[in-house]
Amino acid sequence: MEHVISGVAKFQKEVFPEKRETFKKLANGQNPEVLFITCADSRIDPNLVTQTDPGELFICRNAGNIVPPHSNQTGGMTASIEFAVAALGVSHIVICGHTDCGAMKGALNPGALDSLPHVKEWLGHCRAATEVVKERCGGELSSDHLEDVTKENVVQQMQHLRTHPAVAAKIATGQVKLHGWVYNIGSGDVLCYNSETGDFDAMKQSSAEAQLTS
Repeated sequence: MEHVISGVAKFQKEVFPEKRETFKKLANGQNPEVLFITCADSRIDPNLVTQTDPGELFICRNAGNIVPPHSNQTGGMTASIEFAVAALGVSHIVICGHTDCGAMKGALNPGALDSLPHVKEWLGHCRAATEVVKERCGGELSSDHLEDVTKENVVQQMQHLRTHPAVAAKIATGQVKLHGWVYNIGSGDVLCYNSETGDFDAMKQSSAEAQLTS
C-alpha cells in the first residue's frame, strides 16, 4: 500500500501540473466518446492499452467483462450503460476480454466455485458462451478451450448489450457502434471481432479505422 500512497504524491507533484489545463476542463464535466467495458483483472489498464487521457473513456469493469441482459431489476452495469449512452452520448462501446481470464476459467468449471456463490451466479451470464463452444467442439470443455470461451464470451456480451433499450435505440439509428476486443496480456496484441466472418482479427490501424465506419 505504501507505493500506492507515494504514487498519489507523485501524481500531485509531477503529473497533475503537466496536465493542469486538461483537469481544469474536466472539473466541470465529461464528454467521453467511448464506453469501455472490460474485466476487473488487475493486469488490464484500459487507458494504458488505448493510450487515452482522462475524460476519453467511460470505463465499466467487472469480473469477466459481463453485460447482464436487460431486465427490470436495476444493477450497476445496467445503470452505467444507460447513463453512458443516453446521458453522456457515447458513440462507441467496446467490450474487451483478455487472455488468462480467471472468470472464464470459472465459467469452464463452475463446480469449483461452490465456495464463491456470488461469483458462480454472476458467471451464469457466460453460460451461452460455454454452451456455444461446447456445441462447436462436440464434447466436454476443458482448459484447452479457454481462448475459445474468452472470445465467445465477448460476442455473447455484445448480444446482451443489444437488449438494453438505450443501446438498441442508438444502434438502430446508427449513433452507436459496438466493438469486441480480446487483449493478450503477454504480447500486447489486440484482436477485434469481425462480424462478417465471425472471427477475431489482429488489430491494425487500417482495420481499426474500418470498424469505425462499419
